[in-house]
Amino acid sequence: MKSLLLFAAVGLMALASCTGPKPVKTIADLKAGIKGETTASAKYAAFAQKAKSEGNDAIAKLFAAASEAESVHAANHSKALAGLGEKMDPFTPVFDVKSTAENLQNAIDGETYEVNTMYPQFLADAKAEKVANAVKSFTWAWETEKKHEQFYANALQALKTNTQNTLPLGYAVCPVCGNTYDKTKMDKNCAFCQTSQDKFILF
Repeated sequence: MKSLLLFAAVGLMALASCTGPKPVKTIADLKAGIKGETTASAKYAAFAQKAKSEGNDAIAKLFAAASEAESVHAANHSKALAGLGEKMDPFTPVFDVKSTAENLQNAIDGETYEVNTMYPQFLADAKAEKVANAVKSFTWAWETEKKHEQFYANALQALKTNTQNTLPLGYAVCPVCGNTYDKTKMDKNCAFCQTSQDKFILF
C-alpha cells in the first residue's frame, strides 16, 4: 500500500512539473534569436565572398569567422529551445549583398541592435523566467556580438582610409560559445566558456 501511495505521489509531482507555466517570453526570444543568428550566419558568409571578390581578403576572413560564430550561437539557442520541449518554425534567411563598405555598415547596425537592445531584453526575460540554459546561451552571444561590433567598426574605418593592412590577418572562433578572437591574441582557454584554444576554428 505504501509503495502504491509513493508511486502516486511521484506521478502527481511529475504531472505538476509538466503542467507548470511555460517560459513564454524566453521561448519566443530563443526563436527570434535562432532566426537572427541563422540569418546573420548566412549573410556574413555571403558578405565574405563579396569582400574576397573585391580584393578585401582581411575583411573576408572577418566575415567568415563571424559567420561561424553566429552559427554556433544559433545552435546553442536551438539546444536551449529543445530543452524546453519546443521546436523552431521553418524559415528562409532573407538579406541583400551590396558593396563591402555597405555590408560592413549593415553588419555594424545589426550587431549594435543585438548588443544594445535585443540581447539585454532576452537576458532579462530568461532570468525572470529562470531558464538557465537560455541565460547562458544569450550571454555567450551577447558578449561575442560586442566583439564583432568592434571588429566591424575597425574594418570599415580601415576600408575608408585604405589601411586594411592594419587589420588582423586571421581570426579564431570558439566552437562551444562562438567567442571570436584576433588569431594573434587568443587566450589559452576561451574567456567565456574555458574551451581550450586548440579546439578553436581558425580563419
